Parts: sequence; C-alpha cells; structure tokens
Amino acid sequence: MNIHYKNKPMALFGNKKEGGLMDVIRCDEQEYLVWKWRPSGAVNSTNKENAIRYGSSLRVKDGELAVFFYKQNNGTIQDFIHGPHDQTIQSANFPILTNIVGAAFNGSSPFQAEIYYINLSGNVQIKFGIPYFDLYDPRFADLGIPCAVRGTLTFNVTDYKAFIKLNRLINFDLNDFKNQIKDFFQRKAKSVIINASQDNNLPVMQIERKIDEISDHIQSKLASELEDHFGVNLKRLDIGTIELDKTHSHYLQLKKMTADQQTKFAEAKTGIEIENLSEITRIQRKDMELGVEGKNFAVHQLNQQTDVLKTAAQNLGTMGNVDLGGGDGGFNPSGLMVGMGIGSAIGGQMGQMMNNMSSMPPPPPVVMYHVALNGQQSGSFNLEQLKQFVQNGQFTQNHHVWKEGMAGWELSTNVPEIAMLFHSIPPPPPTTI
Repeated sequence: MNIHYKNKPMALFGNKKEGGLMDVIRCDEQEYLVWKWRPSGAVNSTNKENAIRYGSSLRVKDGELAVFFYKQNNGTIQDFIHGPHDQTIQSANFPILTNIVGAAFNGSSPFQAEIYYINLSGNVQIKFGIPYFDLYDPRFADLGIPCAVRGTLTFNVTDYKAFIKLNRLINFDLNDFKNQIKDFFQRKAKSVIINASQDNNLPVMQIERKIDEISDHIQSKLASELEDHFGVNLKRLDIGTIELDKTHSHYLQLKKMTADQQTKFAEAKTGIEIENLSEITRIQRKDMELGVEGKNFAVHQLNQQTDVLKTAAQNLGTMGNVDLGGGDGGFNPSGLMVGMGIGSAIGGQMGQMMNNMSSMPPPPPVVMYHVALNGQQSGSFNLEQLKQFVQNGQFTQNHHVWKEGMAGWELSTNVPEIAMLFHSIPPPPPTTI
C-alpha cells in the first residue's frame, strides 16, 4: 500500500484539529484561582487537545504558576514554571520534559501534557454567617443564649504542591471550592466559639466586646485545619458581628442575675473598705492619745515632783515647832534653821526645774495627713502611722492624701515624703528549702 502526502501536511505536525500547532500558552483571566489552558478553543481534555508542540511559546505572569502534568505509565509527573516567564518550551527550562521528548523526532514532536495556571498572588475572600446557636455562660451552664456570628475570611495559595495534591484541578470551580471552605469553616468556628467561652471563663455578656480576641482565637485554631484539608493559607479572619438574642428569656434572666451579682460584689467591697477605714480610725485615735500623753509627759513629771516637794515643805514647816526637850513646846531655833535650809534647797530645785523647762526648745511640729479612697475620708495620720499602714497593706498607692498647706488632694505617690514609704517595704523573706 502506497500512501501519498502530496499537498497535505502530516497530521502529527500540522492539522489544527489534531493539535500540535505552535501555540502561545498563556492565561488572560482577570479573576481566577485555577484555570486550565485549552488550545484552539477546545472544551474537553483529550489526547489531541493536550498534544503540545515542542517549541511553542509559554507566558507566565508575575504571581502566576504554570503546571504541566505529564501522564506516564508509572503515574503523573509535573513541571512547575514560575512567573514571570516568556520563552519557548525547551528542555533547558523544562527538566522533566527532557526525559519525555525523544530524539527520534529531533525535538519537534508534540508531547502530551495538561497545563493549569494557579494564581499565587490573588486573595480569595469569603463572607460567612453562622446562624443562631446556643452559647453558654460558664457561671450558668443551664442558660443557653442564642448567638449569631458574621464576618469574612481571606485565603490564598502559598504551598501550591499541597494544594495540587488535595484538589482536583480538572474542571475546577472556584464557587464550589469557596462553598466547601465556608461550610467547613462555619462548622468548626461555631465549636471554637462555644469552647472559648468555657475554656477562658468568658462571661456571655462580655463576648460582644471581645470581637478582636475571638477573631484571633479562631484564626489560630483553624488556620492549620484549612491548610490540611484544602491546601490554602488562612490569611485573615475578620468577625464583623457577634450578636446575642437580647429578647430571649435566658438572656433577660442572665442579665438580671449578672446585675445582682455585681451589686452584691460592690456592696461587699464597700463593706470591706469601710471596715478597713474604721480600723484605721481606731488606730489613729489610739495613737493620738499616746501622742498627747507624750507631749504632756514633761508637764506631768513636773506636777508629780511639785507635789512631792510641796508635801516635803509642809512637813518641814512644822519643824520650827518641834519640842527639842525644853518641855514647853515653844519656839525651836534649831528646827527653824533646819527648815529654812531645806526649804531653800527645795525652792532652788523647783526653780531649776522651771528653768530647764523654759530653756528646752519646743518639739518639732508633727505633720498630719488626711487619707481618702473612693470618696471615703479618714485621718489625720502622721508618717510613722502611714508607714505601718503601708506594711499592713491598708495604705496603697491608690490612696489620695492632703495636709495643711496643700492646694488639693494628691495621689500618695505624688507626695515625696509619702512616696518613700512604698520603697521602704522589705522584700518577702527567702523560702527555706
């Protein structure tokens, strides 16, 4: 049998319907994650379609990845071409292709390959909404409060080999892929939010104010799972709303119970502070009494000594009438002289005591401070008393103080002589081994 090819190109190299023409392989899509290149407008993946002529031009933009899949007897192998790239297909820049294209066709034979473009620079955003589910306060485990969550998550592809391994690229549909991720994320995020309230002892009434913390917590929990299941990188998670059903009976009940607890706590705290202030006032009164006694101690001593001397003087005054043996009980000159001598000595001693008191310098004035905390005022106290209060934990840096001459109340740490008291507290004793 003779076959003539006159005026007819060989199908292996030239028939457009059979594939293998010199093509410009490129992706012109604006928004995509995965896109399959098909020459000459072909729709289905066939061997003819996938016959790529060696020497065709390949263009890959910056941020893109072109993946060539070669089907071999021992499985599928790939060539990965990163952008930017604009060259003809040669074995020099296709390492695997070197082993596929045989020398029998002088390097011009078509080769079978499927070509996919993957967008590595684009970000895919998904809006999600988790419908109402019951959220439980850790303090009241039997009160489920309906809660809804809405927000957006943004992902991209960074580990493209893992992405290719986990996803079927042929007939890849981005909307279907986004729905798969959204369903998976919403189911997992709901569980994370429920456990976050319990594990972190977070009251339900405060969860609406913790949006940023909840967003970070969910992202840290689910980033690895999205990577393991879908091969994508969770780039950002933004929760826009955490909404509690404020008309639900459990919410109203929890709100009332929370308000009652806060009231009881405030009352208990106020009672403790008043008790502490009362104790401070009691100590202050005692110290003031001791202070008065100290100031009057010298006067008290003088009074006592004066009384002694007066008694002695009265006794000596009778010595002039003492009968020294004359028998008539009359005037006794010797007794008078003795009495005058002793009286003179007593007078001199009393005068000396008065002189000593008049020559003593007056005691330095004691600076007294008034103390206030949360609108409650007590005092006044001296520095030594305040030092004891600091050591007992009754006087802190949160207290305000005032002394005579100050224009107004000042925080304790702003008054230099009082601020030094907080630095004089000894450290805790070393523990014994």
